[in-house]
Amino acid sequence: MPMRGNRVLEKLRAGEVAHVVGGHSHTANSIDFMGQFGFDGYWIEGEHGDITFDRIGDVSRACDLWNMASVMRVHANETGLIGRTLDCGVSGLVVPHVSSAEAAKRVVRASRFAPAGMRGMYFNRRGYGTENSEFIAKVNDEILVIVLIEEIEAVENLDEILAVDHIDVFFVAPGDLAQTMGYPGEMYRPEVKKVVSDTLARIVASGRNAGSLVGDETFEAHAEIGVRFFFTVFDHWLRAGAKAYWDRVAALK
Repeated sequence: MPMRGNRVLEKLRAGEVAHVVGGHSHTANSIDFMGQFGFDGYWIEGEHGDITFDRIGDVSRACDLWNMASVMRVHANETGLIGRTLDCGVSGLVVPHVSSAEAAKRVVRASRFAPAGMRGMYFNRRGYGTENSEFIAKVNDEILVIVLIEEIEAVENLDEILAVDHIDVFFVAPGDLAQTMGYPGEMYRPEVKKVVSDTLARIVASGRNAGSLVGDETFEAHAEIGVRFFFTVFDHWLRAGAKAYWDRVAALK
């Protein structure tokens, strides 16, 4: 039995744009429901959400049913946390607050088996049906590794961070970046949007994959820059649908 692959990585390596969705819910049922809409991956929120280790296997299996990458954000750049999360079966990892080259190297060491890194040896469900040696070789090639550029310090150290190998996406996160610029809660402020756009352009110019959070205000602009990893949340679609419903109710009165 072959390993499951990683649709996000496959698209990025083909020079295409990968689309990942997420939202307030991280249950197997909600992911199974979202699978029908054709997204390449589902963002599992482990920094701000309620996901626990005993549920990671089920939610990542729900992604597998639809050939979506299970992309999980952990809450810290810690070796044990990164390794355990991957051991539970996700196919992608997002690490927050990577603001230096050394922090980026820690991510690689924790998320890749040798020779690229020193991830702790463990055979998990992503390798069922394969030999240990095949699993180790394949998993290094199929795990998606994303680091978040979300502090102004990371922007200042960007060239050094981009020089670190074995990272697949450098994702510019506008919310925390705005806060470190002195504008908490104002990620669409012009000064913040300029730093985000300039940073994305630097990532693209370096030949690495840029990622961003996209919505109505940023979708086309970031596409024009050359961003190839798009993350969007479905919460605002629910809000818009609910508002449209109540508008129609009000029109009947």
